[in-house]
Amino acid sequence: MGSSSSWRRRMGNVRSFVGNSMGGLRGAPNLASWVVAGTLAYFLWVKPSQDLKRERQERAALAAASDPYRYVEKRKPIPDPQETGLIYGNKNRTNKPPED
Repeated sequence: MGSSSSWRRRMGNVRSFVGNSMGGLRGAPNLASWVVAGTLAYFLWVKPSQDLKRERQERAALAAASDPYRYVEKRKPIPDPQETGLIYGNKNRTNKPPED
């Protein structure tokens, strides 16, 4: 029976430590203070960053829509397998005919 009472005492100590670390408030005042703190954090940090991100996306969309002829690379170009790199032909051939 001695071990169960020490376990309960330890749990009580942990609960009181957590309660004291959160300001010592219990019940409704504790909940109300957390709601106020969360609301303040949302309006001071979260909402401004979301608004800024949304504004940047809108500005980028407007910039993209304002110039319909703007070139946008959609895929990587395929390299030309010819030696000179010209699509029209291979004019500078260095291959010599085989000598007998």
